Amino acid sequence: MVRGIATSPAETLVRGATVLNERRRSTAAIDREQLDRLLSILVRECGDGRQSKEIVETGIKVIDVMCPIRAGGTVAIAGEYGAGITVVLEEIVRRISSSGHPVTLIVPYPPPSAVWPPSLDENYSLSDALKQDGYSEGTVGSVQTFFVGGKEGPWTTEELANLASVDTVIHLSREMILRKNYPGVDVMTTRSRLLDDGLIAQDYIATARNARDAIRARRAMEEDPALPSDPVLLERANKVQAFFSQPFFVAEPFTKRPGSHVSRADALRGCREILDGRHDDLPAAAFYFTGGIEEIRRAAGSS
Repeated sequence: MVRGIATSPAETLVRGATVLNERRRSTAAIDREQLDRLLSILVRECGDGRQSKEIVETGIKVIDVMCPIRAGGTVAIAGEYGAGITVVLEEIVRRISSSGHPVTLIVPYPPPSAVWPPSLDENYSLSDALKQDGYSEGTVGSVQTFFVGGKEGPWTTEELANLASVDTVIHLSREMILRKNYPGVDVMTTRSRLLDDGLIAQDYIATARNARDAIRARRAMEEDPALPSDPVLLERANKVQAFFSQPFFVAEPFTKRPGSHVSRADALRGCREILDGRHDDLPAAAFYFTGGIEEIRRAAGSS
């Protein structure tokens, strides 16, 4: 295991690639080839090597449905600066660190120039930034986190494909944030080996696939309004996307909304019911930034 990398007081080099640890930031950028090699090493050393079907439930709807986390597995949180990397990381850590299931998070962080203004002292670290915001340093309980030198700008489809060795990829997009989707998980480019390799129940896989297909059709119609569309199906897709937004516990001081935990079973049921038309009577706005279906129906009944 390379668990010690995350707690070393100095930056650690793994076969020429730089790992950002919790004490100081890397001052040297790494290229795409180095990052790919480093990720492969971390996955090999930190993963359990099994094809476990056990899911670590986070209570975050979009993650548990669209990119479930495997017990003993590895998770990459890939995103550009401003896409909510730190918030999503901290929320996941707080939710699953006491689960008893080992999970390794790998975070390709944007270059220091994008995260730390040049005016700051060079010894100001990622650890300092996290602590300043009241966050942990990612390695808590059964969760260990490795920060690696990432890239500037949005992740391309090809770059995300290079993360194939990781069990789960949570892709965060600033475009999703600008569209007011919180968390900014892009369901089109997010993935999980549990889904891709058919390691979990087929009805769960079908729900995720149907949700992705609906949102894909919705985006296609946004890009080309001339495409033929079914207004009912389009509205259901809007509701599913809205349903995937959710208040976070870590963000309560900013949103002034209590965080919500939705079981995976309830999140899957909510998606199925929306796509099956059982909630056609409600507007898409009713599903935005909420918890489970029962909460949504109660709020609609009291409004």
